[in-house]
Amino acid sequence: MADPSNILHAWRAVERRWQSCPLVLRHGGQIFVLVALLMAGTALVHVTGGTQYAYPYLMLIPVLLAGTWYTWGGSLLVALTAGLLMAAIPLSVETGEPQATLNWMIRLGLYLVIGGFAGGLFERLRQSYHNAELASRTDPRAGLPNDIALEADLARWLKRTPRQDGRGIGVVLVRVDDISEIMEALGADAADELMVAISGRMAQLGPNLQGCYRVSGAELVLLFWPVGLKELGRLAHQVVELGEDNLVALGVPLRAQLVLGSSLQGAENATPGSLIREARIAMLAASEKHRAHCHYQPSFARRSLQNIRLIARVRRGLAQGEFELHYQPKLHLASGRVSGFEGLIRWRDERGALIAPGMFMPKVENTTLIAPVTRFVMKEACRFARRHGGKVSINFSVRNLMDDDLLEELNRLVEETGIHPSQLEVEVTESALVLDLFAAKQALERLRGYGIQISIDDFGTGFSSFEYLRHLPITGLKIDRAFVEGLEKDERARKLMACLIDVGHALDLEVTAEGVETQGQHRILVELGCDQAQGFLYSKALPVEELLAWHHEREQLMRQAEALTSQRASSSVPPR
Repeated sequence: MADPSNILHAWRAVERRWQSCPLVLRHGGQIFVLVALLMAGTALVHVTGGTQYAYPYLMLIPVLLAGTWYTWGGSLLVALTAGLLMAAIPLSVETGEPQATLNWMIRLGLYLVIGGFAGGLFERLRQSYHNAELASRTDPRAGLPNDIALEADLARWLKRTPRQDGRGIGVVLVRVDDISEIMEALGADAADELMVAISGRMAQLGPNLQGCYRVSGAELVLLFWPVGLKELGRLAHQVVELGEDNLVALGVPLRAQLVLGSSLQGAENATPGSLIREARIAMLAASEKHRAHCHYQPSFARRSLQNIRLIARVRRGLAQGEFELHYQPKLHLASGRVSGFEGLIRWRDERGALIAPGMFMPKVENTTLIAPVTRFVMKEACRFARRHGGKVSINFSVRNLMDDDLLEELNRLVEETGIHPSQLEVEVTESALVLDLFAAKQALERLRGYGIQISIDDFGTGFSSFEYLRHLPITGLKIDRAFVEGLEKDERARKLMACLIDVGHALDLEVTAEGVETQGQHRILVELGCDQAQGFLYSKALPVEELLAWHHEREQLMRQAEALTSQRASSSVPPR
């Protein structure tokens, strides 16, 4: 027995193939079927003895079929034809007795009533189907074609015969990067009106634009044909200019920040999904590179796949103990003693090789995985502070700062390990603060309430405003390495560094310079009165065992130097 699902799939396949045939061929085939059914029905009635039997009602088959294909107009025409054919056949073929006029007229009327009703019903069903299909292909809020319409239209364009000049289908994905700010300020209606306004502007792009589709709340897709690579780049540039200038939503003038990604039909096996995916990958690359537009390159996809695989391994790596904390020492510049350590996460793969933090941390920070990774860092840092003493710094991302549970867990860890809260310092970048200064201030006040120290990391490269410093409950500033690099050669760099150090001291903050690599930089920082420094001049970040050995050796050298200095001082004193 045949599987009903297989029969259904086979029927749909036949139907799709039939719908793909030219319109003239389809109409010709349908008319041929109707004529054949009318002739077959007439012949059957005649062969079976005439209209005195029930066989004339078989003529309703082509009537109903005409209703499905051509609605009420076609069904009435076929019903009239069927009624006239039945009127021409006698009541009894054997005796030649003719039909009564009233008899065939009633039959004709019945055919017409059934045909008209069936045709009208099929027309209503067809209209309902058309309305439902139109609704499924239209964004309900903006009235623009949606992603379903986009895929259907793309599939239709891809079936076209390739052009001799090599030009093909171009897809441009347009994202309004600041749509959330517009929705927060003016509401969802303003965002919808803005998308409609941008879509209206796209009509100025010329005849190559074949459609504009809204595929999400903040994204439009533009379909171009025919277009080449240079043309697509020029059109993308024009989109940015048209879409960002003098837009109005709910009567409010706006300037939308657009980010574009584009893809171009290349391989013969291109599909709607592949073109849209490539455009989206290019758009994400443009956003990452802080550019208005990027065209798809295969390297973008390879890097994305590598990132996905790498991020997928993070949770497994945490569970299998592949992560570890290395510590970079901080030196108190006035005394030369080690004043603390910064805990930096490292990932050792299954072969024992270290994976650079830059390969995974920027991606981890944008996912929920940042919470378990930071928990690992917190636990290791607290254990280190308990076993070896000293002050340990750890880094917090903006997600960490806004995670109330994580802040509470950090406080519990400090209490459970028995370390003094001031032994732990949280370093927060300026970029984490600028996203929501009020919420960040509350989180920092909570940490300070626990007794934990707080330092602004990479100071001078982010928000770059001294005003917010006096409002935040911070205890330290870490000056970015960019200000340290030019200290030996640039007088202006030294003056700027002196200014930053003075600002920190004016606010009673401990100032740390990072990225110190030469004795000259070290000497200048000492002269300028900087409190602490860290960098490769002293030591890179080391595993615990190597760090302890380095620290022990440095302490021995410091004691020897102090003893030698003491001997020289005593020998220089003249005898009485």
